[in-house]
Amino acid sequence: MDKRNLTLLTDLYQLTMMNGYLHHERKDEVAVFDVFFRQNGTITYSLACGLEQIVDYVLNLHFGEDEVSYLRSLNIFSEEFLEYIKDFKFTGDIYAVPEGTMVFPGEPILTVKAPVIQAQLIETAVLNMMNFQTLIASKSAKICYAAKGDSVMEFGLRRAQAPDAGIYGARAAVIGGCNSTSNVLAGKMFDIPVSGTHAHSWVMNFKDEYTAFMEYAKVYPDNTLLLVDTYDTLKSGVPNAIKVFDWLRSKGHEPRGIRLDSGDLAYLSKKARAMLDQAGYPNAKICASGDLDEKSIDSLKNQGAKIDIWGVGTKLITSADMPALGGVYKLSAIFEGDKEIPKIKVSENPAKITNPGFKNIYRVYDNKTGKAEADVIFLRSEKPIDVSKPLVLTHPTERWKKITFIDYTIRPLQELIIKGGKLVYKLPTLKEISEYAKKEMDSFWDEYKRLDSPHLFKVDLSDELYELKRKMLVELRGPEI
Repeated sequence: MDKRNLTLLTDLYQLTMMNGYLHHERKDEVAVFDVFFRQNGTITYSLACGLEQIVDYVLNLHFGEDEVSYLRSLNIFSEEFLEYIKDFKFTGDIYAVPEGTMVFPGEPILTVKAPVIQAQLIETAVLNMMNFQTLIASKSAKICYAAKGDSVMEFGLRRAQAPDAGIYGARAAVIGGCNSTSNVLAGKMFDIPVSGTHAHSWVMNFKDEYTAFMEYAKVYPDNTLLLVDTYDTLKSGVPNAIKVFDWLRSKGHEPRGIRLDSGDLAYLSKKARAMLDQAGYPNAKICASGDLDEKSIDSLKNQGAKIDIWGVGTKLITSADMPALGGVYKLSAIFEGDKEIPKIKVSENPAKITNPGFKNIYRVYDNKTGKAEADVIFLRSEKPIDVSKPLVLTHPTERWKKITFIDYTIRPLQELIIKGGKLVYKLPTLKEISEYAKKEMDSFWDEYKRLDSPHLFKVDLSDELYELKRKMLVELRGPEI
């Protein structure tokens, strides 16, 4: 997919640690790293995204002559290391939740099990790809949730932070629920429907608004959607659009509609809808754009705005109210042969204390409703959950909080993606991912998805994982923990 060699898309300290592991003859030590994000006040759930690009990156890792020559010029790496990386390739395993899966703080979205020298190298790029794309898919999901089934177009390329953000942000936005993108390259790369009509400059380049509309309609008679707010929306824009619509109909064509890009969108859309209906165009769509996000769309919906299609750009592609997901990549175990040795990061901040061990996630569903009710993070070495028996889950820190499930099913979320450096997972199409993401969103109660003060989804630790974590904390910090 990406023809650039992204092997050096990493932080320098990853390479210096690799050099150190080689020097200390620990390059083949197998390590387990988890990718997850922490709880914060803005984001309570996310849609996992970025796996396809990560797979492409990992499978194509290699140090060519240019890369080795550049690293040699830095004068900080041994010749032994520079010779070693000439034959470098990833030979480990990667587990991940499928793209479009709803995930929550603290859950291992992706797990790497590989020789430590390999696992260390890919940290930066994996976080770069997953952090951004997950962030945008999640923002898109909130925007589309606020739109309540209306069509949402991604319009963010001009405001995206560089080309890659615009391209992969468009893909992530479609996973989150957008129907189309204005980004033609993203449309070509990912088979996304592209959308767009004309700008204010088109109107301003003709002698008057009516002429501009008419000339556009002549070129695109079956896709005429006119931007009506260049001069005066209600006094000239909509009336001129209606005149052109009359001409189109006389020629056997039906107009698509109008677009509003400024002003009081609630008021203008109501007035425009009445004018269009009165003129005999009840099926003409009203599209709105202009610094929209989930909050403004929700507000316009509550005001009864007559808007059918939403064009969302800046605040989607930049995730304006939360510009970084904050995902991290943390060591959770090492293996000496078949023996697993769990690892834990301790912090004065309880939120930064990691969960040790080689893990997966179970999602618990109520059989009567089909809705997701809780997640539990468990050690892969544990016995599988027996769904014929009641399942008791306990809060990860406040252990007096318990919930019992009787009639339930479970689903392990992580799947094996790469094994021994080879792809063993069938990457779905973007359409398949989008459909899966919609089903994921639908499987959660609205209380978890609402925009204001959403209820926190239960993410618990298995008893065995909790006891392992508690024991390790006591051993490292003393019994006062």
